[in-house]
Amino acid sequence: MTESTEGPIRCERRGAVGWLTLDRSERFNSLDVTTARDLRRAGLQLARDPEVRCVVLRGTRDVFCSGVDLVYVREGGRAEDLAYLTPGAAAEQARPGAVFKQILEYVNGTLSEIRRAPKPFVAAVEGVAAAGGLGLALCCDLVVASERASFEWAYGKTGLSGAEGLTYLLPRLVGLRGALDLALLSPRLDARAALRRGLVSEVFADADFAGEVEALAGRLAALPAGAVARMKRLINRASGMDAFDAHLGAEVEELVASADSPEFAEGLERFFDRRRRPRGD
Repeated sequence: MTESTEGPIRCERRGAVGWLTLDRSERFNSLDVTTARDLRRAGLQLARDPEVRCVVLRGTRDVFCSGVDLVYVREGGRAEDLAYLTPGAAAEQARPGAVFKQILEYVNGTLSEIRRAPKPFVAAVEGVAAAGGLGLALCCDLVVASERASFEWAYGKTGLSGAEGLTYLLPRLVGLRGALDLALLSPRLDARAALRRGLVSEVFADADFAGEVEALAGRLAALPAGAVARMKRLINRASGMDAFDAHLGAEVEELVASADSPEFAEGLERFFDRRRRPRGD
């Protein structure tokens, strides 16, 4: 496989372990169209490489992923990005819903590939996993966190309905009541709280995190590949993951409607206003 060590998405293989790193720290590892497209391409590459038997998805140290790039959405995206999936739709491309839809086309492809892959994907979370970043993490087969990690629904801050698979995954991970609690109240959970709620498989000390993740990935890569693929297929089927793709499509429709509503416009202004305020206000 080709290794990419530059750009916001880094993809490499060390032995039988693939490492997929989001490195866009100047934007909190958020996803615009280009980053989402490159993540999709790298995820597919690692998922289908027969030499790779385990994939680790991670961010840079301060942030795992903060979801869709709201600065990019507010600015209406870039015409050259948006025209690829909706040619001739220039009048619609400046609308927030259209920008979200383009990004989610790629993100949802990544989520589907992770679930279908005949190998384990591990989310290694340091720092914040929020909104779509939380969806990316929870879609993986295992989620391990450093003690400094945090997890948050966060969509409600800007008046969005939720996407990136979270409205499908959360009820299956934490039950109906737990999912509504996380979505409606949007608490920011530290790593231990996320572990107690069943969102995280294991928490490691910050100082040991890199070594523990590498050891876990090596252990998973050493498992019998055929048996792992069959086990994952069976558990996916038993948990209803065969309906995941259809639900992702429904999520996009609802999120587009949310993004084009006055509620989102007001929520977006509040979001950026909070970021402009001096700390302590």
